[in-house]
Amino acid sequence: MMMRGAPPGRGPERPEERVQHPRGAPGRGRECAPPLPRPNGGRPGGPSGPGDPAACEVTGDVALGGRNSRLPGTGRGRRPRHSGTESCREAHTNASSQLPEFLLHQAQPEGALGGRGAPPGRPALQAAPSRTGRRYHDKEEVVLWMNTVGPYHNRQETYKYFSLPFCVGSKKSISHYHETLGEALQGVELEFSGLDIKFKDDVMPATYCEIDLDKEKRDAFVYAIKNHYWYQMYIDDLPIWGIVGEADENGEDYYLWTYKKLEIGFNGNRIVDVNLTSEGKVKLVPNTKIQMSYSVKWKKSDVKFEDRFDKYLDPSFFQHRIHWFSIFNSFMMVIFLVGLVSMILMRTLRKDYARYSKEEEMDDMDRDLGDEYGWKQVHGDVFRPSSHPLIFSSLIGSGCQIFAVSLIVIIVAMIEDLYTERGSMLSTAIFVYAATSPVNGYFGGSLYARQGGRRWIKQMFIGAFLIPAMVCGTAFFINFIAIYYHASRAIPFGTMVAVCCICFFVILPLNLVGTILGRNLSGQPNFPCRVNAVPRPIPEKKWFMEPAVIVCLGGILPFGSIFIEMYFIFTSFWAYKIYYVYGFMMLVLVILCIVTVCVTIVCTYFLLNAEDYRWQWTSFLSAASTAIYVYMYSFYYYFFKTKMYGLFQTSFYFGYMAVFSTALGIMCGAIGYMGTSAFVRKIYTNVKID
Repeated sequence: MMMRGAPPGRGPERPEERVQHPRGAPGRGRECAPPLPRPNGGRPGGPSGPGDPAACEVTGDVALGGRNSRLPGTGRGRRPRHSGTESCREAHTNASSQLPEFLLHQAQPEGALGGRGAPPGRPALQAAPSRTGRRYHDKEEVVLWMNTVGPYHNRQETYKYFSLPFCVGSKKSISHYHETLGEALQGVELEFSGLDIKFKDDVMPATYCEIDLDKEKRDAFVYAIKNHYWYQMYIDDLPIWGIVGEADENGEDYYLWTYKKLEIGFNGNRIVDVNLTSEGKVKLVPNTKIQMSYSVKWKKSDVKFEDRFDKYLDPSFFQHRIHWFSIFNSFMMVIFLVGLVSMILMRTLRKDYARYSKEEEMDDMDRDLGDEYGWKQVHGDVFRPSSHPLIFSSLIGSGCQIFAVSLIVIIVAMIEDLYTERGSMLSTAIFVYAATSPVNGYFGGSLYARQGGRRWIKQMFIGAFLIPAMVCGTAFFINFIAIYYHASRAIPFGTMVAVCCICFFVILPLNLVGTILGRNLSGQPNFPCRVNAVPRPIPEKKWFMEPAVIVCLGGILPFGSIFIEMYFIFTSFWAYKIYYVYGFMMLVLVILCIVTVCVTIVCTYFLLNAEDYRWQWTSFLSAASTAIYVYMYSFYYYFFKTKMYGLFQTSFYFGYMAVFSTALGIMCGAIGYMGTSAFVRKIYTNVKID
């Protein structure tokens, strides 16, 4: 489940800056940031917890806790000052160069299970959190799962909750298994908290365990507090966030939040709301004992079960006027481009057709003395097979498959609220990608056959494994770093085997079926012009008509039509917001396709008019160059919109941004080529060739 991020046009704030509070995450505690209206009938914080008058409540998001402090994205106020006035990046200069001892050893509290097995003397119960929220009976057990902990600025750098020396409750351990492939790939590591919670059964403040704080454990907590570590929990699939602790104004003393006050809302026999208030601020002093306590308060709520995730959404961000304006601006660009292409090309083509018809009425002497030029002169070479047809056809097939996957996943996301289930978006994308493998084989195999390719089996293998190899290769490299960091994002061996099985036993056979169908149904060349045996020499032309220049400039307009949406998508993935406006994404996808086709048609027309028939790769690369601008924008986003740091997070960011940009480029290239191919076929069909 994703969390809150920064307002439009800004990244996550620096510690010294004030933070805009998104809708649905007010989280109050006494003496925290000034209260804001809470959704779903919530109330400002109640009485303080044991031992500390200052408390911060977490409602769907996390508050840093303490006086006038709030984690970015959860309210107004200032984040705790870290080691005086130094910035987060400066604070992590030394910390990121070496892993803390507690992460290297992965110390587990006594009795912590973590899904690996039961501790001695305790039977392990197999249980899994419900996917869509279950119905409870009175006094029935409600499981509080502890997920991960990690630094706020590095969203993907997460560790198991009990990698910090927290203690676990006394209740029997329950092991968790990954229910979906997406859940395993996203580093979900649910561990049983050991807290005794029963449906509609209030629990008064009670101690559930005790931490024997030696120097090593204190250093672990201090490191986490310095780096603004926060943790995530789940109750009935509803995420809750809390902060580990806070430092004083001078950054000399560090405090741990020891009291979890849970307020759970129910509607009938279902859980619809969960709030966490972190209280009980205790100073970290070596060789002392710290008691961890909790309480549970059940309250009746009017929130419908179907609407219980609405509090985690942020309409003020995603439906901001900037978002609407960007869509309107892109539509204006589409209308302009379509009108421009229609006016210029139709008018120009009409003149070309008239000129060519006039030339046909001339005798041979007049035609020889005439000044022949234009795209008709390359009719004998325009349908010549492209260079490196095997790679080219594999790229086109992969791009068509990526487009099909994007279209289907967006439609599914518009119909179903995939954000309500952990890993469901990634699982859906993997399933749809495997199921659409025949699309790859059909378009790639048929194109390769039309271009006279003989090694169709090799082409099929390359087309089937081009995208999986790129993704798995990047993930394999990043996985080494994740294993070194002992991060929860380290992909288990069993999950790797499952992904390989999908590639070899699902994607490859379906790709083979598509290739056979493509070769047999549309593999015969049916070009409107025959191809000359000897290639025509390409005349010299002005520098701006060279294919390399056209390729570099071709991606500017497609990128311009989507870059605002890129900001919202990046913020959802790399920051803490839930992307739910898939209607916007569908519109942007349609706009991107139209702009890409229009741009590549114009580029190809000018190229052919310069009597350069190398249009296949030019049309593909001019559209695919959008990926270069997207990846360049990712650098801007990293340095100016985020506060990420460290080897793991940086590698994760730039590695997967390279995968995303490459996949987007292949998709745009395939769309551009398919549109341009139809255009080229159309104009040469209407010309009478001797």
